[in-house]
Amino acid sequence: MVETKSTLDILPEKNEEYKTKEYWEKRYEKEPLTTTFEWFKGWPELKDTLIEYLKKEDVILMLGCGNSKLSEDMYDDGYQRIFNIDFSETVIQNMKMRNTKRDYMIWETMDIKNMEFGDSMFNVAIDKGTMDALLCEKGDVWDPEPELMAEIKKYIDEVYRVLKPNGKFIYITFGQPHFRKRHFDLDTKNWTLVTKTIGDSFHYFVYILTKQS
Repeated sequence: MVETKSTLDILPEKNEEYKTKEYWEKRYEKEPLTTTFEWFKGWPELKDTLIEYLKKEDVILMLGCGNSKLSEDMYDDGYQRIFNIDFSETVIQNMKMRNTKRDYMIWETMDIKNMEFGDSMFNVAIDKGTMDALLCEKGDVWDPEPELMAEIKKYIDEVYRVLKPNGKFIYITFGQPHFRKRHFDLDTKNWTLVTKTIGDSFHYFVYILTKQS
């Protein structure tokens, strides 16, 4: 993770708070407008891996955008059809204010498990740590609780629904394949998976799932 300021005073008492709207609202209310927090890598580190899966004309959905600079850096690099969603009203308002000069950037308050978009709207959906926040639960990582599995499935179902045929779901995480692949519904959904590994001493994983036409 990379951040521009210390957040030790607003870290959750328990990891499972990362998945709650209440935690993020309180946190974003305390942070200055210019604060940037990056789960894992930013665009400079991700660009070489992702550009083969992106086109400048793509309609891109940023899932759980937070106050990351990923959308801003991609926009400035020519990817200017980006929809950003987050369940925190505070961060969406802050990001709207921070990006008034990026005329075509869209910011919406929305639940990733119940998106207010029509079917087949997006060429690309990007998740950088959002599903990881949902997975910050107690319990056995080898055998997650059925309620958690159902929650993740609801999210994946929504991502699949809003992607166009041949659309790509790009998921960036530190979660290794034996922990994460189970959540992609590879047996029931018509998509293919490519896995990339980035980083040197500490590895991150980029999962690229393509919805087949």
